[in-house]
Amino acid sequence: MRTAARQSTATFVVAFLLVMTLWSCYPKRVGPVGSNGKQLTWTEMNLDQRKAHMKSVVLPRAAELFQTWRPERFAMVDCSLCHGQGPRTGNFKMPTAYLPRLSGELLLGPEFEKYPETTQLKLDRLVPLMADALGKKSFSIITRRGFGCYSCHLGPSGPMFGN
Repeated sequence: MRTAARQSTATFVVAFLLVMTLWSCYPKRVGPVGSNGKQLTWTEMNLDQRKAHMKSVVLPRAAELFQTWRPERFAMVDCSLCHGQGPRTGNFKMPTAYLPRLSGELLLGPEFEKYPETTQLKLDRLVPLMADALGKKSFSIITRRGFGCYSCHLGPSGPMFGN
């Protein structure tokens, strides 16, 4: 009996340490090398570094996804896909009113009802792709934190989930 309890405790400790190790890997270093010799995280980058990262990493990934999904509609993809006219005025703030507001429902019921294919594509592919490109965790429905739909879209009355 003691052996089973020890094995169970050991398994729990190993699992806990693994989760903590993975949790501590965020934010990931995705940017240029900083003065300390390490790559910068998104929050450590200045505006020019962020713009360069968006052009060289984020935009190409988003463009490839959207062009594969609907090539005729997204033949030409630029910053306005997500930021609207913001880049022309220097406003890159996200979430933005340019994108459609979401329902605010945790499981996006109305969005799935009205646009099932689009909603599923964004949840399954776009959110993880953009989270990775920005070195952020994907949104967790349990913790209600991380990069998700509300990182770009506003809810019915404004920003949601700390965005």
